[in-house]
Amino acid sequence: MIMQRTTLGKTGISVTPLCFGTSTIAGFTGIYGYEVDDERAVETILAVFDSDINYLDTGNNYGKDGLAERRIGEAIRRRGGLPVGFVLQTKVDADPETGDYSGARVRRSLEESLERLGLDRVPILALHDPEFMSQDGFAPGGALEALVAIRDEGLVDHLAVAAGDIAITQRYLDTGEFAVVLNHNRYTLLNREAHDLFEGARANGLGVLNAAPYGGGMLSKGPAAQPKYCYGERDEAFAASATAMAEACEAAGVPLAAAALQFSTRSPLIDATVVGISRPERIAETIALYETAIPDTLWPQLESLKPNATI
Repeated sequence: MIMQRTTLGKTGISVTPLCFGTSTIAGFTGIYGYEVDDERAVETILAVFDSDINYLDTGNNYGKDGLAERRIGEAIRRRGGLPVGFVLQTKVDADPETGDYSGARVRRSLEESLERLGLDRVPILALHDPEFMSQDGFAPGGALEALVAIRDEGLVDHLAVAAGDIAITQRYLDTGEFAVVLNHNRYTLLNREAHDLFEGARANGLGVLNAAPYGGGMLSKGPAAQPKYCYGERDEAFAASATAMAEACEAAGVPLAAAALQFSTRSPLIDATVVGISRPERIAETIALYETAIPDTLWPQLESLKPNATI
């Protein structure tokens, strides 16, 4: 089945409802608990290029010295360039050594990313994790001013905010300078914290990306195998709800991961769902979860099982 594409907000960019994330090929063994060597990472990206998915998300700080971007750059070189119609976005980040997140650093971050990727521009550039800034991103000479200048100079087409903190994300969106919002772990079967953020963004014509629909693995591997939500310890309400949801899915003959993924992809608030991948086979597996038939009766049952807690 050829995957239907949608327009990412008012950007005019055509994307698939699935976007593959690349922090999983960045050597974050402490977070993900596994190693991914160079060849496996490059082969994974090449497999993405060969798939129906046309959307890839990365970031300047994904791995030591931009490991994820360097691996993507190698895949692009082997392929002889990005496939026609393929959308690759990256993020600016603070200096990993000094923590500098000034306007000057934002420019250097983009320059580093483009060099690693072997590209002269990207269509979407995101401000990454502004909640951890040690400087005021809104100040003269700050990150926001630099991003707007970068866009206005034509180095990128559109700006995005990619963060977890809802309030800080909204503050940046309120400037009117951003065309896309990405939030992670806060719009899943277990957590709806980002609902109002996404609803407001959709009403204003912004592109909406929902990352980490599995909550860091609890909703793909199951709470017994992954007791953490959003990579940190969570209260028992999350584990109890995830266990009950897993049992409901099993009774319906549906993988928990399929329900978790489709909770996001079926939402009218979301343009694309960002899912991490670390091996070539994972691409077909994710598409199969996306295409799994889920009984309509399962959705209200899962809704009734969600916890009242937030992450």
